[in-house]
Amino acid sequence: MNHRDRQIQIEQEERNRISETLDAEIKLWAAGKEGNMRALLSSLHLVLWPECGWEAVSLTDLITCAGVKKVYKKANLYVHPDKVHQKGAQQKYIAEKVFNILKEAWNKFNKEELS
Repeated sequence: MNHRDRQIQIEQEERNRISETLDAEIKLWAAGKEGNMRALLSSLHLVLWPECGWEAVSLTDLITCAGVKKVYKKANLYVHPDKVHQKGAQQKYIAEKVFNILKEAWNKFNKEELS
C-alpha cells in the first residue's frame, strides 16, 4: 500500500511540474478561439507534439459542417485520453487539455451549426 501511495505522489508531482510549463502554451493556443471549432482545429498542429503525426488542416477543409465533423473525429483519435495512455507524461497532459477544449467547442458547434 505504501509503495502505491508513493507512486501516486510521484505522478502527481510530475503532473504539477508539467502543468506549470504547458498550461501557458495551451492557453495561448486556445486564446480567442474558445468555442470556435474551425479555428481550434486549423491551429491544432501548433499545440500537439511533433511525433503524434497530426498534420495541419486548412480552413478550406473546414468550410462545411461535414468537414468540421470529419476533422474533429480525426483529432479525437490523436488526443483522446484512452488513445494516448502509452505516451509520456507531457503528451498525456497536452492531450487531456486539448481533448477537453475541443469537446467544449464541439458541444457549442453542435448547438449552433448542426441544429
